[in-house]
Amino acid sequence: MYKILFVDDDAALRNVVYQYFKERQYDIICTASADKAVSYLKSASIDCVILDVNLPDMNGFELCTSIRQFSSIPIIFLSCYTENDDKIKGFLSGADDYVPKPFSLKELELRVNVRILRRYENQPPELLTFGDLIIDTGRLTAICHGVECTFPRLEFDILSFFAHHPNQLFTYEQLYDNIWKQPINESRHNLQARIGKVRKKLCDICPEKEYIRTIRHKGYLFVP
Repeated sequence: MYKILFVDDDAALRNVVYQYFKERQYDIICTASADKAVSYLKSASIDCVILDVNLPDMNGFELCTSIRQFSSIPIIFLSCYTENDDKIKGFLSGADDYVPKPFSLKELELRVNVRILRRYENQPPELLTFGDLIIDTGRLTAICHGVECTFPRLEFDILSFFAHHPNQLFTYEQLYDNIWKQPINESRHNLQARIGKVRKKLCDICPEKEYIRTIRHKGYLFVP
């Protein structure tokens, strides 16, 4: 199921939204901090952001603009500011939707699903075949010898990037730039950890083949 990041300064509302989505099998992360929100977006596989305007460490509009510098993830504003000027400001900052408070949880869920599906429907699914390994970009899965493994979005983005560039050596910086869409920073160890998880999952279903290889002091190579 989809992973949602909910950013709001109201602890009671965070709890209500968390319980609602969790009961419906969503994976949801809640925070009141803009800094933590950015950190989650750069380290976790998030499908949609629900964002309040009033945050303790940064204005929500500013946070939205900041996110747009490195991600095209769907962003939905959830705010008590209902004037047209506020809505326009939200859209100009990069938001995909604007929901006024008070709101219906069911309506919010539907809006989240619509935004996520619209994002992914613009990416036509492919079946990439490398011998016994089949990578399904529509279902975020890899299949080998009839055994299927599903990947979180960010891990699958890594696998998909490698699969579209077989036998090409990529440095840490190049991978970070292409997958995170920004220059590498202090999160280099997170990239290494994510690639390690992808490699382990491939080894679990295709133990006889090492698809992702580490080239010491240089980077990584996908060898079909």
